[in-house]
Amino acid sequence: MENIQKTLRDKPAMRWAMLVLVSMLMFATYWFQDFFSGLKGLMESEMGFTSSEFGRMIGLTTIANVFGMIIVGGIMLDKWGIRIAGIVFGGLATVGASITALAAYGFFGESHSTQLTMMIIGRVMFGSGLEVVCVVATRTIVKWFKGHEFALAMAINMGFGRLGSAMGIALSIDIGGGSVPPAVAFAATLIGLSLIIFLVYTVFDRKLDRQTGETAGDAEEDFKLTDLVKLITNRSFLFIALLCVSFYAAVFPFIQYAPDLMVNKFGFSYNLPETANFFTVFGSVPLGNAVIFIGLFIFGIAFSMVPAQMKSMGKKIASVLIIFVLFALFIGALWDTTLSLWLKNGPKTASLIPMGTILFTPIFGSYIDRKGKAASVMILGALLLIFAHISLSVFNSVVLGYLGLLSLGIAFSLVPAAMWPSVAKIVAENRLGTAYATMFTIQNIGLLGFFWGIGKVLDMVNPKVIEAMDSARTLLESQGLSSSEISAQIDSMKAIGEIPPYNYFWPIFMLVILGVISIFLALQLRIADSKQKYGLELPFGNLEE
Repeated sequence: MENIQKTLRDKPAMRWAMLVLVSMLMFATYWFQDFFSGLKGLMESEMGFTSSEFGRMIGLTTIANVFGMIIVGGIMLDKWGIRIAGIVFGGLATVGASITALAAYGFFGESHSTQLTMMIIGRVMFGSGLEVVCVVATRTIVKWFKGHEFALAMAINMGFGRLGSAMGIALSIDIGGGSVPPAVAFAATLIGLSLIIFLVYTVFDRKLDRQTGETAGDAEEDFKLTDLVKLITNRSFLFIALLCVSFYAAVFPFIQYAPDLMVNKFGFSYNLPETANFFTVFGSVPLGNAVIFIGLFIFGIAFSMVPAQMKSMGKKIASVLIIFVLFALFIGALWDTTLSLWLKNGPKTASLIPMGTILFTPIFGSYIDRKGKAASVMILGALLLIFAHISLSVFNSVVLGYLGLLSLGIAFSLVPAAMWPSVAKIVAENRLGTAYATMFTIQNIGLLGFFWGIGKVLDMVNPKVIEAMDSARTLLESQGLSSSEISAQIDSMKAIGEIPPYNYFWPIFMLVILGVISIFLALQLRIADSKQKYGLELPFGNLEE
């Protein structure tokens, strides 16, 4: 027992500190993955991107991973270990993000085709590092938390990623000051800073390896092709991997178009009114908005962690009530000046999706630690997914739209909180890097199709919008206006109806099918688990037992 107490991972404060350090890389990469979502309209008016081109740039982010880059990265992670893999692939993501930012500024050429091509190249490089970074973070949590607060730690790590998504979607248009390039540069800078923070983490990771006598790769033997064959022929793993595809293909691509949907379908704005008295920090509205998101994240963690530390039921209930009252006061204090206006703004309202995960993922992760029911939770998440997309595609009610976004946020919390810890029950620890990488690879095939597909279908069913946009741009360019002036003019034409809004019915309704498929796969996973006895319906609190 004395020897165990000397190990860093057996000290709660050290475990959670390491989680924060590693999660900063997740925060930054998810910000860069999703921040273009809040800029779609601006990219159309300022840079001339069509929905199809926007979808192509976002979709091709995953192209290297479709061809097995993540599997290669997962094998490297199992062989090299967390430190080297994190630095190499975090560095690759940083370089890719930097190229994207330079391209947005016209560094490689100011023609539309050159900017688009170089931004795609940068995104491909970023994407090649992004998913392996996610695998590195997941593998790190297994290393530090297996046998402890495993599902909760996994959920909080995902919460950091969703926090990055939410803030990227909601704040980038404010940070850019109505222009795309500054927002891209800021997002790229975040990744560079997070990589520096990861270097700090590696110091402690090395010390832990020395204490436990583990080697860099943490693998008992070299990777063999038969390991991969065993993975994809395992029924439980196959069903959870396919569920990963169908679920995330209905969520991640939607997030990229959600702000534009809210603007075009419900008449929301892209920019916040300049005359409003928003909450500020040091006189800065974007910084004030960032503090609000961080506050929501802290409340999400408090709801899940504080009651769990209380020994008696009375204290648990009291702590929940206290946190709830503080949360209500927090919302009430900001409602009139800020939050009520957020709910009329496309990017801010769309950030409800990852915002929901900030509040709910740690709670669901803690529940799964204590109660289990992972396969059943995935079924519930798929049902919420169907409700969300029907609400946002079929109906024109703003209230149903809000409920749809909230439902999607809850589903986006439920399924990952159950899915990723479940893999650690199905797959041996020394092959988790390869297993997670395989899942990410299969997932990216679906993401590539739907990132691009939604934009393509959107253009196909809205030919009059495309024609009006092209005609307006050609006319304004012939008048010698700058890109920012053209952007302002096109936005004005949209506001008065000279350029009609997009019809988003078919691009979103087709995602309902993915929800149905997700339910089928979750049911098959529960059946397979009942036969293979991995215990996915049992508590996750201590995987070593």
